[in-house]
Amino acid sequence: MGGDQLDANASWNYMHNDSTKMWSDNAFTAPVMVILLMMMVTLVVVIVLGNALVIFAFKVDKSLRSQSNYYFLNLAISDFLVGAFCIPVYIPYILTGRWMLGRGLCKLWLVMDYLLCTASVFNIVLISYDRFLSVTRAVSYRARQGMTHQAIMKMIAVWVLAFVLYGPAIIFWELVVGKSRVPEDECYAEFYYTWYFLLSASMLEFFSPLISVSFFNLSIYLNIRRRRLRNRDETSGQAHAPDGQPPSLGRGECLRLTSLFSRNSVVVKKLSSTVSVQERGSGSGSFHSQIFHPPLERQDTSTRGTQRSCLSRDKKIAKSLAVIVCVFAVCWAPYTLLMIIRAACKGRCVQHHWYEVTFWLLWLNSAINPFLYPLCHSSFRRAFSRILCPRRRSTQLATN
Repeated sequence: MGGDQLDANASWNYMHNDSTKMWSDNAFTAPVMVILLMMMVTLVVVIVLGNALVIFAFKVDKSLRSQSNYYFLNLAISDFLVGAFCIPVYIPYILTGRWMLGRGLCKLWLVMDYLLCTASVFNIVLISYDRFLSVTRAVSYRARQGMTHQAIMKMIAVWVLAFVLYGPAIIFWELVVGKSRVPEDECYAEFYYTWYFLLSASMLEFFSPLISVSFFNLSIYLNIRRRRLRNRDETSGQAHAPDGQPPSLGRGECLRLTSLFSRNSVVVKKLSSTVSVQERGSGSGSFHSQIFHPPLERQDTSTRGTQRSCLSRDKKIAKSLAVIVCVFAVCWAPYTLLMIIRAACKGRCVQHHWYEVTFWLLWLNSAINPFLYPLCHSSFRRAFSRILCPRRRSTQLATN
């Protein structure tokens, strides 16, 4: 018992000395401090304006309010709060090396920082899963696009899970241990050097999400590749089809064709489940023949065009998801690994400036995400264009 107390005191003295040394090494000269301040303020401006643009676009453009885009909105909200609250509060701390805002605000900042970063990760997983469903289960996915209440429930679940992962530990850790090990002029979580807790939390915050999004992305790629091969085989088979036989539409590769027919008749609402409809009766005046059997040449062209457009759309989905996954891995992997290693060796084996670089890399992810939307999603690109270039849009409307 006495030995354990000595070890605990030794650990506390080391952490306190290491923490003091950590901040004493961070004394910046005036020019370096000005450069760092400019870089940090620039990052804050980019994060706030970029994510505010996404939120504003979602508000003004009703066409963006689909179930899948709600998840991008949730991601933008978490990233916006990172730039609006977490980074501005941290800037004086890193430049001066002292926390001067009190213990209460320290707790609040820690809870918000861990909450927002974790929510950002979970939102990326949710976006990946949504894209996975849109490609692998297109029929049922399209049917649920108008059910926004499901999307809202998932968004709320993301925030609840993100809080549960770190929030209670940040708030109640010192009550369970009996005292706080954080100096009065510093601000970091009580479990900062508890490697087994950090390892367990990282399994849920980084490793499991990384495996999940990688699985979803790989499944999407394999699904698109399989459909491309099947589409090529069907096109080859249609080229040798007997004259007078209508070409098959395949296995409902896309619901756009269904939507096209549904505008003309209520009867064809079941086209998604019954992809190939045989002609009933005979003669050119047959009701079914008029609706379901347009001229063979036109039907064949429409089918191939629809399949190509669906395949092209899903390729874009796969590419956009791959970009988001890669950015997520690059921004989060260094911090997660160094955090665990640093805690295991009590900070002896990792220089603090390397840990600080990976820490800012997390926040950089919040600045990159808004730029992924216009690059990877045409709907957001059009919305941004309407907001940022209203004159060009009005000119196009006048020309048309």
